[in-house]
Amino acid sequence: MRSGVMSTGEGARIFPDVEACIDCGGCVVACKRTWDVPRDEQRISVATMMEGQEAAEGLNANSARALQEGKKPGETSIPMQCYHCENAPCVSVCPTDSLVKQGDGFVEVRDSLCVGCQYCLSACPFGAPQFPDADDGSAQIVGSGSVMDKCTMCEERQSETGKGPACAEECSTDAILVGSADQIADELDRRGSDVFFNDVAMEIIFGGDAEVFGG
Repeated sequence: MRSGVMSTGEGARIFPDVEACIDCGGCVVACKRTWDVPRDEQRISVATMMEGQEAAEGLNANSARALQEGKKPGETSIPMQCYHCENAPCVSVCPTDSLVKQGDGFVEVRDSLCVGCQYCLSACPFGAPQFPDADDGSAQIVGSGSVMDKCTMCEERQSETGKGPACAEECSTDAILVGSADQIADELDRRGSDVFFNDVAMEIIFGGDAEVFGG
């Protein structure tokens, strides 16, 4: 396994080291190839902000710290996917219980119960829910938004082979970290990378474990 994948299976979390991401698209390709995701769909994407711009002096390699200090962060790329949040907003708003937080930590979609209402899309702050077969991208009436699809964190791959998610295994810069909250926090600290997300987002993703990241 790559150095960014520290443990897999039950209790494993997935989280980006934004400072390490170079927007190469390798994670997107790995996901598509592993799960045969159609070309015009994606379960992970890389969002790049302030493209081509420099950060405040001395902070080009640490956009998270720049934001914390109220300074210009410069170009920043963020792997965006389902982080299988501890306090998953998508689960709490789903009216049909199509989305469920399992005991092993993975957030699962039960296709047979999804009516395509897209409440989850509105609730998720990370843009994870996708509706690939929706006609216009917005559900005008119940059922018009197609069935939701999202990153599964390669749950099947983890449980059956012990391998990490394909995106993390094939990330050339180990920008996608997989492990327990403690392991991820320790690895970020070892690298000297700061957490990019604010306290509210961290509470959504990690719940009470967010405290191990300091702040």
